[in-house]
Amino acid sequence: MEFQEIARKRREITDYKDELISDEVMKRIQDAAMLAPAGNNLPSREFIVVRSEKMLKHLEGATPFVPWLKKAKAAIVVTGRPDVSKYWLQDASIACSYIWLAAVDEGLGAAFGAIYHAQDAAESAKREQYVREALHIPADRKILAILGMGYPAEEKAPKSPPDQSELLHYEIFGG
Repeated sequence: MEFQEIARKRREITDYKDELISDEVMKRIQDAAMLAPAGNNLPSREFIVVRSEKMLKHLEGATPFVPWLKKAKAAIVVTGRPDVSKYWLQDASIACSYIWLAAVDEGLGAAFGAIYHAQDAAESAKREQYVREALHIPADRKILAILGMGYPAEEKAPKSPPDQSELLHYEIFGG
């Protein structure tokens, strides 16, 4: 697919067919994650690939907003390393985009489950601890998100760009 088509087809997909994702497809998605840029090219983000049905069902308990994980056929947990780079959050966020777009390019649907909560430290700690314990993630890592994926149970129409009048500015804000 061409990039514009991938960008337009990228939708939040939370209902998946009962069809496994091949190792080759997962490898290409993992490669895309590793190719995502990082500030100063530092290894400030790490990834945990989860394919176990039992673990996917367990991870659904991290937050009430990810019930679809129990239907996913795979997930990638994205972590950040504040000890490696002060830009860990940006680096991990960019990697999430690469993962999601690579999944779309492979014909998969994906959804983003936020674990890190920038505005609620207690909620963030609760979510992160749940995932950390399940996946044995060291305490020095922040857990940004879980991206669940699978073959879509239904096809959604491609997106069109939203009205740009209030979102896009030229030369100066409001210009």
